[in-house]
Amino acid sequence: MTTKKSTLTCFDVANYFLSLSGDESSGDYISNMKLQKLVYYAQGLHLAMYDKPLFDDVIEAWTYGPVIHALYNNYKGNGDKAIPKPDSINLSIYSTEVRSLLDDIYVSLGQFSAWKLATMTHEESPWVNAYRQSPGTTITQLEMKNFFKSYLK
Repeated sequence: MTTKKSTLTCFDVANYFLSLSGDESSGDYISNMKLQKLVYYAQGLHLAMYDKPLFDDVIEAWTYGPVIHALYNNYKGNGDKAIPKPDSINLSIYSTEVRSLLDDIYVSLGQFSAWKLATMTHEESPWVNAYRQSPGTTITQLEMKNFFKSYLK
């Protein structure tokens, strides 16, 4: 799948989700594993809706679901604890369509635990097919786009 380069990174998408989160005391927080899944769903749905990636970073099929290696490394020090909200976020880098998509994903999927989201991805063909090849295999954008197009129907 040849596509135009995205202007956002996985970190931009992650920061947007983190800006919406609560903290551990509220129970409405985002751990590294939960963040990985929200960012994965954002990529998949964006591919399905707009035929182009939301960001260019590669997503891999790890044991507990889809993971972006650089994003994982950035937040692995938090373990399974809450990742703090960013001090500030530049909302001007997000189009109206992207903000709407990310808000919808957060409302519909942000309510679930990291483990629930991981279980959901384990039942979906993009992760299943890549993981069957070999743990750590790239989940292709084409596979995600095709799956999420059917998901939207």
